[in-house]
Amino acid sequence: MNFEQLSLTRPLLKAVAEEGYTIPTPIQEQAIPPVLQGRDLLGCAQTGTGKTAAFALPILQRLAARRPSHKKIRALILTPTRELALQIGESFEAYGKYLTITSTVIFGGVGQGPQVAALQKGVDVLVACPGRLNDLIGQGLVDLSALEIFVLDEADRMLDMGFIHDVKKVIARLPARRQNLMFSATMPGEIEKLAESFLSRPVLVKVDPVSSTVDRIDQKLYFVSKSDKRALLAWLLQDPAITNALVFSRTKHGADRIARDLNRAGVPAAAIHGNKSQNARVAALEGFKSGATRVLVATDIAARGIDISELSHVINFDLPEVPETYVHRIGRTARAGQSGFAISFCSPEEEEYLAGIEKLNRKKIPVVKNHPWAGAEAPKESSRPARQAPRAAREPIKKGKEEWIVEETKSAAAQAPAEGLSASARRRRRRHRAGAGRDAAQNAGAAKESAENQKKAENSPAPGRAQGSRGGRGARAAGKESPKAQPAKPAAAAKSRPAPRTDEEDPGLLLISRKPPAQKFANFEEYMKCHGGFSAPVEEPEE
Repeated sequence: MNFEQLSLTRPLLKAVAEEGYTIPTPIQEQAIPPVLQGRDLLGCAQTGTGKTAAFALPILQRLAARRPSHKKIRALILTPTRELALQIGESFEAYGKYLTITSTVIFGGVGQGPQVAALQKGVDVLVACPGRLNDLIGQGLVDLSALEIFVLDEADRMLDMGFIHDVKKVIARLPARRQNLMFSATMPGEIEKLAESFLSRPVLVKVDPVSSTVDRIDQKLYFVSKSDKRALLAWLLQDPAITNALVFSRTKHGADRIARDLNRAGVPAAAIHGNKSQNARVAALEGFKSGATRVLVATDIAARGIDISELSHVINFDLPEVPETYVHRIGRTARAGQSGFAISFCSPEEEEYLAGIEKLNRKKIPVVKNHPWAGAEAPKESSRPARQAPRAAREPIKKGKEEWIVEETKSAAAQAPAEGLSASARRRRRRHRAGAGRDAAQNAGAAKESAENQKKAENSPAPGRAQGSRGGRGARAAGKESPKAQPAKPAAAAKSRPAPRTDEEDPGLLLISRKPPAQKFANFEEYMKCHGGFSAPVEEPEE
């Protein structure tokens, strides 16, 4: 099939031929016809397959078929990055050079004056980033009431960059009757839910299996420690076969550091990321396209707008956390039917990311072992020592030996030397044990005296009430003295300290609290026996 069979007009066919296009790509072949019919479309294709022409060509033809009297915006293309917006704007100008359709590009990071001036002249196609677009809409400088076609490009990256709320705000301002197109390099479940929210019975176009890698890309994997990655990169770039390389870094600071180290090693390199000014980003990208810069170090977000027809190598300095991002990265090479090479570095900390990538691609990436830093290869799972079970599980304790085990433990703890304790701690331990011995002796003496008094009280007869006044006074006197003759109160015994524990405890902690637990009895008879027997008078509580 050729472009003439897609029912494109002569001005578009002439522009396409001048761009060097002869045969439409699969995404163009399947997407152009339904878009020309006015259908909504959901397109999923890998990067470098011609998605921009797949929606730009039919949009230009539909807009050129009817010219309204107003000068309002008729088509809106929403993109996540400035570089991608500029690239799409250039494509519309190239494809529509023989048409009367006007277009402009707006994005943040630069002054809005020239962009507002272009909008006031009137444009048919607006390519915009969501942040600047919402800003100008809030100022009343953008009118979308007459919009006919809405395109959401790189929808998956919109979600990754956190632009989903800005996208929804833009969609809420669009007229109800419009044609909707959505294109994405990857198609996770969240993107499909977003498509269902604003697409009306869309035509689904999936050129390749979801997130499948390009077969003609030669992939290689290097296991290397994180600290040796920069040295390995400089060593690889000594190969003259790497004519140019796009290096992906996970962070902006890392991209700057990689570019700085490569320049010190004599390799022309530049970094591009969101913290760079627009002029610096354009200069770095132009230098890379012209060949003045051999290596371009970029983050995933900034690389979305990089369109280079002849890119020999893609190097993943840091493996991406999302497996689908790996597919988009390596798709930057091997464009237009050419072959390409993808090199990935993997440190032990990135094994989890590597497993996700290989699971998504359903094949292992070939590992290169003969390099100077090959010793950092991650150990295999089988070489890891097996985790031992807890001692309680390895040596179960039988229930019939609890008492013997406790006694053995206590005796071993009492005989064990106080290793690791300071001199003052050992002195406190000796004083504590000496005091505990005295307390134990006092407790034994008090218990013996209490038993003797109880025995005497049981053998002596009760005093009679029929005696004379002298006997009565004697009985009352004896009654007054009887509490003194009674056995000692349990409160006195309770004040005595219990025998100290002989296990290895911090002696400082043992001296914190000297209050013993309440005295316990096995039964009621033992309690009454300790308190003077059943014939003892009731004790009044102390006030």
